Amino acid sequence: MRITARRSVVAALVAAATAVLTFFGTTPAQAALPTPVSASTARSYLASMPATTEHSRTGYSRDLFPHWITISGACNTRETVLKRDGSGVVTDSSCAATSGSWYSPYDGATWHAASDVDIDHLIPLAEAWDSGAYNWTTSKRQALANDLTRPQLLAVTDNVNQSKGDQDPGTWWPSRTAYKCTYARAWVQVKYYYGLSVDSAEKSSLSSVLNGC
Repeated sequence: MRITARRSVVAALVAAATAVLTFFGTTPAQAALPTPVSASTARSYLASMPATTEHSRTGYSRDLFPHWITISGACNTRETVLKRDGSGVVTDSSCAATSGSWYSPYDGATWHAASDVDIDHLIPLAEAWDSGAYNWTTSKRQALANDLTRPQLLAVTDNVNQSKGDQDPGTWWPSRTAYKCTYARAWVQVKYYYGLSVDSAEKSSLSSVLNGC
């Protein structure tokens, strides 16, 4: 009887603590990037994508890709990804993350301030422009810039994201070798879904990594 009573008390305390955390906006650790297609599927997609010369960047502007749109309530795309990718994330009434921790799979670093984390567009917006988005509608550009369904958005170390800039896999890869396969699968999936092209150096580099996955 005493053991049963103790278990009941513990269960009640756990339930109460959970309710308090929920009330104050704490979110548990969750999976980061939506799981990309398999390596074999990515290889198949890539094989069907002819290598072409990139379009001129003339006329490009990030403003042509409306990003960080409202997703739910007061939360925009950036804030939604911060909550999705973080652990123990607490947000205020405006959905800004006030505490939590974020593991960056690109470099293996963990951060405890949202200001140290960028939301990377896995396919950079300028790269998307060069690969076909120059002739898209604004609506389709917005879809790419805020895509939470496919593996296009990921919370990573801010200066790593900035060093990546607008580069494709022909010139840039995450420093963590263990993440390269995931990155390649995600890259190919997003480009294939949106009908974006690849250039020869990009395709060769992706093929090399995917063949080793």
